[in-house]
Amino acid sequence: MTDAMNGPIAYLTGEYPRATDTFIQREVAALRDLGFGIETFSIRRTGAEHIVGPEQKAEQDRTFHVLAATARPLRFLRAQASAMRAPRRYLSALSLAWRTAPTGLRGRLYNMIYFAEAATLAHEMKARGIVHLHNHIAKSSCSVAMLASELSGIPFSFTLHGPDIFFEPHHWRLDAKIARASFVACISEFCRSQAMLFSDRTHWDKLHIVHCGIDPSRYDGPPGGAGPILFVGRLASVKGIPVLLDAMARLRGAYPDARLVLVGDGPERPAIEAAARAHPGLTPAVTFLGYQSQDEVARHLASASMLVLPSFAEGVPVVLMEAMAAGKPVIATQVGGVAELVQDGVSGRLVPAGDDRTLEAAIKGLLSDPKARARMGEAGRRTVRQEFDAMEEAARLGILFVSYHSDQARPGKRPGRTEP
Repeated sequence: MTDAMNGPIAYLTGEYPRATDTFIQREVAALRDLGFGIETFSIRRTGAEHIVGPEQKAEQDRTFHVLAATARPLRFLRAQASAMRAPRRYLSALSLAWRTAPTGLRGRLYNMIYFAEAATLAHEMKARGIVHLHNHIAKSSCSVAMLASELSGIPFSFTLHGPDIFFEPHHWRLDAKIARASFVACISEFCRSQAMLFSDRTHWDKLHIVHCGIDPSRYDGPPGGAGPILFVGRLASVKGIPVLLDAMARLRGAYPDARLVLVGDGPERPAIEAAARAHPGLTPAVTFLGYQSQDEVARHLASASMLVLPSFAEGVPVVLMEAMAAGKPVIATQVGGVAELVQDGVSGRLVPAGDDRTLEAAIKGLLSDPKARARMGEAGRRTVRQEFDAMEEAARLGILFVSYHSDQARPGKRPGRTEP
């Protein structure tokens, strides 16, 4: 299958690797295991706080950093001179950058920066013999990918996640990106439906579903458990953590030994820590651990009783997959594509976003029923193994790379399966 590519694939995102985006690392590793030549590119160099293990360090060392290269005058001039050797492409890409820029001086300025980065990326891709460019996250890095494709003639595709891109689809010109991409890998049915909403119907047949995935074998152990309640994710307002703290403060009246461990970091950490301190008696029961490596997250999952994710908006959270693979019941909110992963009452509980009393009741229900925790944990593990295995999902993405790079028939909505 990989022979049909005739060259390596460039993988681009805004920051790679990141502790919060380990699923991209897994996808890259799985594609390499399948025989694809994958070379990683990142717009910015990842901060030290994200390099939490040897895997991240190794990936950072082998990744080309576009912004740093663009900031070097000689590299910038070489890239621009190389792009100008194809004047029609250069002017077309410059026009595209101008036409797709957000309104206002600031928007135009940013798109000109993206254009400069795109020239650097295009120059480096040509030097490496790249035959296809794939981008994760459809915001600024995807703008760079679109412009680099126009400059170089190298086709591009992207993985569409959400939910934040769907808050400002016109700002990020999702329509233009879908129209110009070879294909779009949508992480869920919900995500694909939003892409359909913001694109022309003529492009719907290239909107495919490829799940983000995990390696289920990393999360062994018996289902259920009696350890702390676990949250894993960014400490940001979108995750709804104050709702979880309110629920915890009340349920400790009935379960005084209940503890909450939060793994992750982010811009709202000081405010969230202050919110925890504002609840009398809650502070000793809440532990903030910051970013952790993949192995450390697996260890925390192994000792937890459940994982709770009270988000206001989500795509299909990878951390829920990890918890389910570890045999833990999950409690999550009915947002985005979560219901495509978690079946209420079977592998966990789904609650309305922002409803701390329903969340409290769901946590109490699982704390009081060890057999239900084990049963739901086992059901969740089966779901992840069947539908969210990283190697299987990488193979689906590989089918897309090969079929769109060759004269093969285009796959259906879910590559590798017969779809109506």
